[in-house]
Amino acid sequence: MMAEAGAGGPRLAELLALGRRLWDELEASTEPSSGAPAVQDKVRQGLDALQRAAAMVTQLELFSENEELEEIASADLKFMLLPALLGALTLKQVDLSRRREHLESAREHFLRFLKLCRSYGLGSFQLPPGEEEAGSPSGAPRDPAQPNLVAMAMSRTAKIERYKQKKELENKLASMSSCVESGTADEDQIREFYILQIQKWIGTSLEEIESIDQELVILKSRDAARPAPAGPRGPSRPARALVKPFILTRDAAQARVFGAGYPGLPTMTVDDWYEQRRRQGIVSQQGFGEPGSPPCASDEEMQKQQKETEEEEDDEEALRKARDWDDWKDTHPRGYGNRHNMG
Repeated sequence: MMAEAGAGGPRLAELLALGRRLWDELEASTEPSSGAPAVQDKVRQGLDALQRAAAMVTQLELFSENEELEEIASADLKFMLLPALLGALTLKQVDLSRRREHLESAREHFLRFLKLCRSYGLGSFQLPPGEEEAGSPSGAPRDPAQPNLVAMAMSRTAKIERYKQKKELENKLASMSSCVESGTADEDQIREFYILQIQKWIGTSLEEIESIDQELVILKSRDAARPAPAGPRGPSRPARALVKPFILTRDAAQARVFGAGYPGLPTMTVDDWYEQRRRQGIVSQQGFGEPGSPPCASDEEMQKQQKETEEEEDDEEALRKARDWDDWKDTHPRGYGNRHNMG
């Protein structure tokens, strides 16, 4: 059955050609970042064209599980690539907040393509573990978090063989593409060309699903290890009362002296300060510090404050004596008071 054009809109072949062209441009792009606006704009355009084409294929019922490969027209074989191209373009989206969603969507596209190829007997391959068709003895529910899905990779020898086959397919396609695209190829050449393309994308889809499953395991492990948020602003911390500046003195006499020298700052003895803090519930009967803190920590804090106070007192006393001595020398000339041997 040949795919026909939809009335008033682009033909199915035109949508597929647009999606393929954008994909080829993205693969050959020299943009330094896949998140560049120009790159992501092509990704969106390509996805839109291929999704519209896929909807047309479904509406036309272009492929059926009840028919054989020989029943498909050669010109229609290329539309089998739609799911694989959709998966490849979906992976090129760079929104990290939706990375897991994009991975799972791309995986479904690749898997749909593989199952379609499997139903027509295209290629010799096995579906990923747990993805066999319904009714298959080996069918089982898929759980990407299980290690066996990560271990679905082929052996090293099989991977080397698959790589060789991929290179052979690419060489054949390169030698046939100009003939097919120019319209000079006959029916058999066109059919072989599209079947080779399908076989190439079978290998690509298997590799992508393997890579997707590995990344999904990492993402799920990371999400499971991430702690639950404690709230919009994180865990609340107890508010600390603001303490206005003051001078801490040893006793009431020092409080009067310092109060006279620094009228802008209130003075408070150690006992008064302790009593005030105890009334506020900041210190306990056993020691200073936060409620429930060990007495030893409060003692150390008190000793530190007392040492600082003593050092300040020593500095003030030394400064006061020096000033008094300078004042005395100004008013008492040298030799003042020496009355020895004078009448």
